[in-house]
Amino acid sequence: MKFIVTIYFILTTTVLLAQDVAVLKYKGGGDWYSNPTALPNLVKYCNDNIDTNINENIQTVEVGSTDIFQFPLLHMTGHGNVFFSDDDAENLRNYLISGGFLHIDDNYGMEPYITKELKKVFPNNELREIPKDHEIFNTAFNFPNGLPKIHEHDGKAPQAFGIFHEDRLVLLFTFESDLGDGWEDAEVHNDPEEVREKALKMGANIVKYAFTN
Repeated sequence: MKFIVTIYFILTTTVLLAQDVAVLKYKGGGDWYSNPTALPNLVKYCNDNIDTNINENIQTVEVGSTDIFQFPLLHMTGHGNVFFSDDDAENLRNYLISGGFLHIDDNYGMEPYITKELKKVFPNNELREIPKDHEIFNTAFNFPNGLPKIHEHDGKAPQAFGIFHEDRLVLLFTFESDLGDGWEDAEVHNDPEEVREKALKMGANIVKYAFTN
């Protein structure tokens, strides 16, 4: 038991001290690898604009691996199916309650699958819509109207949902926004520069929040 507690302490301390991000790989067949230029571009933007020192060589970690404890921020995206085994769910829950942060960006079509799987991670916690005055909307840049709209799909307003543990936001689910598309190289989606800038600024808010809370 003492050995297990020691390992858990080391992993927790690593989460709290590191300043890196990673893409989360999951099972189920969904395209966890979509938007390949998104996170590298966001990291460069943060290093240039909010005084972070994040490794621009983005790693991929599997949801069931203890490697996730090396990163205070994990980014997850995709269009389709997601599946967490019981071990995956337990590992992710331990990561989140020990100081980690997960941002899930629905790349359109992910919502019904991820909401079901999150019940395995936090059976007693529901996704709650995050109010527009929450700190995550003004950590580095001010978004008084909440989550910005980046890509149009169903004509719905963008929404930010979260899961809280002991009053700390540990998981952010961005829906009907497609932040990751706005982070990608300009020629991928041909978004106007002002739209990409909004996406990157909101992403910088997420990064800063994850590193400081």
